[in-house]
Amino acid sequence: MATVELRFSALPEHVRTARLVAAAVARRAGVDESVLDEVRLAVGEACSRAVGLHRRGGIDGAVRVALIDQEKRFLIEVEDEAGSASVPSREHDEGAETDEDTLGLAVITGLVEDVEVTRGASGGLIRMSWPVSDPSVDG
Repeated sequence: MATVELRFSALPEHVRTARLVAAAVARRAGVDESVLDEVRLAVGEACSRAVGLHRRGGIDGAVRVALIDQEKRFLIEVEDEAGSASVPSREHDEGAETDEDTLGLAVITGLVEDVEVTRGASGGLIRMSWPVSDPSVDG
């Protein structure tokens, strides 16, 4: 199991880099070419959401993206440091999730069949995975 990990400051300009790296690593892991646009879009949405939560909550920590090449699945984890204490439940509180965040999650769940979203005291995690082609079957 090979893992590539990115950590970046919560700045919107870093989201594009995360998308490009995720697509390149997914391609190398054996994710089908027809799914790579979905990988790029899902990673972009997850990273944009994490960046937004950090910026609205005044959090200086890094966004973490782990790209994990498992035997039959390619797994991507996007983790923020906006813990449940820094994400108030009321919509208009500073740091709260916005309609844009909710739309981003809807886009992700529409694109990715295997997705899990969790939030805890230390932050949130979006875990997504795609099947990997078996190179011995190609031909």
